[in-house]
Amino acid sequence: MEMELWLQKAQVLIEALPYIQRFNGKIIVVKYGGSAMIDDELKKNVIKDVALLKLVGFKPIIVHGGGKEINKWIKKSGMESQFINGLRVTDAPTMEIAEMVLNKVNKNLVQMMESLGVKAVGISGKDSSTIRVDKKFSGGKDIGFVGEVKEVKTDLINTLLENDFIPVICPVGIDDNYNTYNINADDAACAIAKSVKAEKLVFLTDIEGVYRDPLKSETLISELTIPEAKEFLKSGNVGGGMLPKLQNCIDAIESGVSRVHILDGRIEHCLLLEFFTNKGIGTAILNESESRYFNEHE
Repeated sequence: MEMELWLQKAQVLIEALPYIQRFNGKIIVVKYGGSAMIDDELKKNVIKDVALLKLVGFKPIIVHGGGKEINKWIKKSGMESQFINGLRVTDAPTMEIAEMVLNKVNKNLVQMMESLGVKAVGISGKDSSTIRVDKKFSGGKDIGFVGEVKEVKTDLINTLLENDFIPVICPVGIDDNYNTYNINADDAACAIAKSVKAEKLVFLTDIEGVYRDPLKSETLISELTIPEAKEFLKSGNVGGGMLPKLQNCIDAIESGVSRVHILDGRIEHCLLLEFFTNKGIGTAILNESESRYFNEHE
């Protein structure tokens, strides 16, 4: 019985081999958010997964949000969070809190990486003017210091990757007048993935993936090509929060990212399950020339 267990473990490693070969030396962008950032156990598992990806030869970049934590600190400050069309209204005091909280989250993630013996550096889009933005409006309404990414300068990110560091990036950027702006973390991750020509972009979310019918879990879509994804967007079956995420996925693929994954960050070691097993989990969005799976004969 014990030997059978060991053989199963060996089989898992063999199954992972073609994926390790395929993505060795490739850049992977992980957008880290949702419950996986709040639950301590999930947080440890995500960081362990990213550390393992790094140690087997991938080049991970983490882009993180911090919405729930920002809400908490805004409330503690006696202020109220306001949203228009899902975007946080960010006046100067709110921006100040958001930046402080995001930097706190950022350094906490770096600390966890370092504790696993993996070199990590936390930056924001302000460092080396990495993320330049224009002011974003929501349906013509002024929502304050919320930025629309117009450029990602990759010098600093590439320097960190070349020197064996994992960049951990918080979504704060600057405009042409060097004002500070909050950026939607999904948008920031997508823009960064496009600029560094990432092989994979992964969104960790609080749902299993994309559903044909949001009310029926059995309608989870395992794989979508770009034409299928566009058709699906037109169908009107895409839930509110998933709509911009799916659009980001399409934009990323059309800008050269090979594959985008939407994963349930509440599943233990979801990154390893998606990256290294034939089963996979969540939804993969691919360009038409890509196949989701590999086998040892390829």
